[in-house]
Amino acid sequence: MRSIPKKRLLATALATVLTMQAGQACALGLIEAYEAAVQNDPTFQSAVHENEAGQQYRVLGRANLLPSVGMSYSKNKNRADTTAPNIIGQLSTTHPAYTSESGVVSLRQPLFNLEALARYRQGEAQTSISDAQFAFKKSDLMIRLFGAYADAKFAEDQLALMIAQRDTFAEQKRVNERMFQKGEGTKTDMLETQAKYDVAEAQVLEAQDNLTHARNFLAAIIGTEVTGLDALSEDFRVMPMQPASFDEWRAIAQEHNPEIATQRFAVEAAEQEVNKARAGHAPRLDFVASYSDSKSETLTTRNQDSTVRSLGVQLNIPLYSGGSVAAQSSQAVANREKAKADLDAKTNQVLVELRKEFNQTLSSASKIDALVKSVKSAQAVVEATQQSVKGGVRINLDVLNAQQQLFATRRDLAQARYNYLISYLRLRVAAGTLTTEDLHTVASYFKPGGA
Repeated sequence: MRSIPKKRLLATALATVLTMQAGQACALGLIEAYEAAVQNDPTFQSAVHENEAGQQYRVLGRANLLPSVGMSYSKNKNRADTTAPNIIGQLSTTHPAYTSESGVVSLRQPLFNLEALARYRQGEAQTSISDAQFAFKKSDLMIRLFGAYADAKFAEDQLALMIAQRDTFAEQKRVNERMFQKGEGTKTDMLETQAKYDVAEAQVLEAQDNLTHARNFLAAIIGTEVTGLDALSEDFRVMPMQPASFDEWRAIAQEHNPEIATQRFAVEAAEQEVNKARAGHAPRLDFVASYSDSKSETLTTRNQDSTVRSLGVQLNIPLYSGGSVAAQSSQAVANREKAKADLDAKTNQVLVELRKEFNQTLSSASKIDALVKSVKSAQAVVEATQQSVKGGVRINLDVLNAQQQLFATRRDLAQARYNYLISYLRLRVAAGTLTTEDLHTVASYFKPGGA
């Protein structure tokens, strides 16, 4: 049996690339996709506005320590009924009508208020919670984006491999037919190849559907249609692990992971809730000042104008509130202990995820090296099997199986490379150190424009 001409295989591969990457001048790069996602991803935009709202906790808390100023003004028409003895001692009723006006400006500045101080510190903690949550959601956007980008690109790779495999079987089928016409082949060879070709055709259709779905999913994140993506570079080199030890990664995660930081600030907010509740027993001292101007304010001061300026302090001492202060304090203490337990649980969860991604990154690197060698071996097996068929040692089915194994190995290699890159990013998410620089590093593994 004759082997498939290498020139024809190269032409087939080239045609596949051209089919998959038509218009690659407009191929979407990873950084371009990220910039579009920052502007258009609904989930991230929700996080942006949530963080904007969270910034006001600090302002609201601080407001409890600052002076409050108020003004009131009233103007009323009054009609009174007065009964009094007249000059001869008889009771006489009159109905005076007059207009009264009153304006007051007042200021109150807390001097000693434990509840206000606790509210201020709680506002600081709540804003820090919002910032930590937003930092996590920025990292989450990078992971979701690259996951969708890698899935779409892998779907492209899958389709390209399926098309190449189908075309290879189609060429093998033509070879079988020519040999059968010359009396050198068998009907069985033709049927075997036809069966492989039919399966490959079905796989192409399935791969096309998968590609459409993956592109639509990515488009939902970046807010624009996806027609082509940058391709992975063939010069794929695994980066050395930095830091090298898991203990160093664990220390970094405990200090910088935003989910752990969120729970840590939640403990602080709960602590201030305890202080706020206990402050219900504490006295409050305020500086107060007011300025009032009134005209005919009462019946007895009718047709009189008065101006009053006052400065002073006001002391409020709570005595008893039906047990609500004690109940609120006990409730706040229980919630604080819950927050501490949640912090421990989140820390354990993050460290488990960190260990998983650390191991996954290392194993992915080893797997890539093994699959690179496997692809070379599979290619050599295909060529050796084709030569063996000529010598009558192997049969047509062996060639088909060898070719199928080669394409499966290439698919596994592509998948392993994407898995390595996503583990690289997830490891840094778990450690709390993921930045756009890391995304640029991953983007460097792709060829701009699919070139």
